[in-house]
Amino acid sequence: MSDYLATVLLVEDDTEIRRFLHAALGVEGYKVVESANARRGAIDASSHKPDLAIVDLGLPDFDGLEVIKGIREWSEMPILVLSARSREHAKLEAFDAGADDYVTKPFGIGELLARVRVALRHRARAPTGGSALRLGPCVVDLEARRTLREGREVHLTPIEYRLVGCLARHLGMVVSHRELLSEVWGPTHQADTHYLRIYLKRLRDKLEADPMRPRHFLTETGVGYRLVADE
Repeated sequence: MSDYLATVLLVEDDTEIRRFLHAALGVEGYKVVESANARRGAIDASSHKPDLAIVDLGLPDFDGLEVIKGIREWSEMPILVLSARSREHAKLEAFDAGADDYVTKPFGIGELLARVRVALRHRARAPTGGSALRLGPCVVDLEARRTLREGREVHLTPIEYRLVGCLARHLGMVVSHRELLSEVWGPTHQADTHYLRIYLKRLRDKLEADPMRPRHFLTETGVGYRLVADE
């Protein structure tokens, strides 16, 4: 049996940052696999099968977004982006590609380690049991991570599945902005309410029969959101 808490893949071209993170993660009890570019990262992800990946976006051979998309073709491992790109558009792009969290450089090691722990807890949490959610024209199977709309596959990102899952655990009840943000993005994102507006709109567009008059993803103004499923 391994003595490590988990294996972390670190895809980062900056040697000093890699060395620093390797040491910090090692002290916390993680095994670290280092990759200096995107191609190596893709190979190491498939060969080492890590529990979590930390991926820089500005890699020397090709964009880290491609590494994330490649991993998402075969794995649901948590992926944490570590990047100097600080604009909201870059963060949303990373989330859409399949990232679970986003840390902007320069960063504090305490915050990064906290994000790693949150991501690994999400991974370890047992999936929501029971039958699939029926939402009008859609069926959402949270355990299998498969969504159908009138028989056709609908792609939901890991963030979107986590958001639906959080609402589903409190089915029919209001879930506050703070609770949703903490559960889905982590406690350091409790003020980022604009994330909820963006992603709830996307879920309505994908899963509501009439996104302008939602029946399932309901807004409780100033408080949070409520998920109502069909029986």
